[in-house]
Order: sequence, then C-alpha cells, then structure tokens
Amino acid sequence: MNRIQKLFGITYPIIQAGMIWCSGWELASAVSNAGGLGIIGAGSMYPEVLRDQIKKCQAATDKPFAVNVPLLYPSIEEHMASIVELGVPIVFTSAGNPKTWTEHLKLHGIKVVHVVSSVKFALKAQTAGVDAVVAEGFEAGGHNGREETTTMCLVPAVSDALDVPVIAAGGIGDARAVLAALALGAEGVQIGSRFVATIESSAHLAFKKRVVAAGEGDTALRLKPLTPVRLLGNAFAQQVAKAESEGADPETLSKLLGRGRAKRGMFEGDMDEGELEIGQVSGQIHSIVSAAEVVEELVQGYHALAQGMTDSKFTW
Repeated sequence: MNRIQKLFGITYPIIQAGMIWCSGWELASAVSNAGGLGIIGAGSMYPEVLRDQIKKCQAATDKPFAVNVPLLYPSIEEHMASIVELGVPIVFTSAGNPKTWTEHLKLHGIKVVHVVSSVKFALKAQTAGVDAVVAEGFEAGGHNGREETTTMCLVPAVSDALDVPVIAAGGIGDARAVLAALALGAEGVQIGSRFVATIESSAHLAFKKRVVAAGEGDTALRLKPLTPVRLLGNAFAQQVAKAESEGADPETLSKLLGRGRAKRGMFEGDMDEGELEIGQVSGQIHSIVSAAEVVEELVQGYHALAQGMTDSKFTW
C-alpha cells in the first residue's frame, strides 16, 4: 500500500477527476464504491446544488470521496463552508493559490490536494501545506496550464522535486498509462476523460457518444490568451481557431465564449455550438461502460502488465 492509498483510505490509487458538468454524486460514489476515489466537481455547481450533491454522495457510499473546488469560483466561501459543515474528508483545489484555503481546510481535519502544471507551482503547493499534488500534463482535457508540459516530462520532474506524494494526470486512460505513471514517480493517477464516457457520468449522452467517436488529433488546446482549455473540434472550436488565427485579444475571445458554453455542450448536448472539454486520450476511448467496469479494467490490466514485466522485451 503506497502513500496515496494510505492518505485517502482507498483500495486502489485511482482517482476520478472532478470535471465540470460530468462529475456528480452518481459518478463519485460509483468510483469510491469500486475502490478508487470519486470526486464531485463543484466548478459547475451553485452552493445549494453542491450541498445536495454531497448529501446524496454520502447516502450512496460509506467510502471516502472528495470535492474539487476551482479557487477562482465566485461562491467559494459558501462551498468551503458546506464542505466543512458536511464533513467532506478530502478536497482537491485548482486554478488559484493553494495558500488561500489549505490551512483552513486542514484545521478542520480535511486532506488537501492541489492540481499543478509545473514544478514551480508544485513547490508552492507543497510550501502551502498540501498533502499531495496532482501533476497534470498538457494532454489533459478541460483547463490546462500555460506551460504545455506533457505528462511524461512533468510527472518525473515534480516527483523528483517534492516530498509529498504525486498523482499523475493527463492522457491516462488505460492500465498501460497507469503503469507508466507509477514508473515515472507518481503514487496514484487521476483520470478524467475515461470516466466521462461512463453510465454514471452526468454528461449528456450526445457528448459521451461524441467522446467515443473521437479519433487521434480531434482535440486541440484553445483560448490560450484567455484561459487554455482542450476542446473537441466542432463549429464553436472552429470559430475560436479562426479568431485566434486572426490575432483575437482576450476580450474578443471572452465575448465569443460567452456564458454557459460548457454547460450547453457537455451537459445539454449541443454538439455544434457547445464547449466540449475532453483530453487527447479520448481517441482511445471506444465504449460507454459503468465506472466500476473502468476501475476493474484498470486494476486487472495493471496487475497483468506488472506480472508481465519479466517478458523478454523488459529483460536486457
């Protein structure tokens, strides 16, 4: 049992990412019940919605689960108050300064993990007192770091620099990637895109099917002058690409993005004008299955690969 398993009290060091519009209580509880760590994605939730989601998750599982809170969220005070009041055991923070809330959460006995995209920010998170970090590479879906460092480069660099345990994220969708991440120095993996295409995901079925249909090269990092985000190609993404090629400034891109674009795509199912956030690994996802099946495939595949390391290609 490694440090991540001990830290969270989970059977497998498999963490489901807290994705906006996709990670409600059904998905989080299903992953936790399967032996991993499920996460409720609070970034798309009003305070009263998050409270309801936490209560439903607590009723659906007696296993540990977490809440992901983007630190730039406008109602963050209400979210943090609910998390403390309702006894959420673990919080993943992102998109902001971890110093702001880490001490407060830890004073209430909550374990804190921060998502980073560089060694620089990983060290700042460790100094802030987090219990672990997620090192998320350029391949990941959703909002990305500006450094554009790939997972294979980022994870060993962060692992070498930190004393706290590291969770690898970005481009991890099967057992081969899990084994590789641990070989690079991580003690756990955070997986987003593969869990989008599950029965329990709160994403619209049209989005799940679009993810399954995606091929190599169907995603691109867009809106870099504003907030970098990896998107599946559609009419909206084409508009963004055109604007960027014409040198659009952040204000112009912000107007093009508008409000509710991610909800429109991922939650409401508008595959043309919605914002479709997903990782590069979507090209390797070919089915919509249950969250428990995903965890089982990862665990069984990992052990089979680990046992197969005596194969001749590994013995030089």
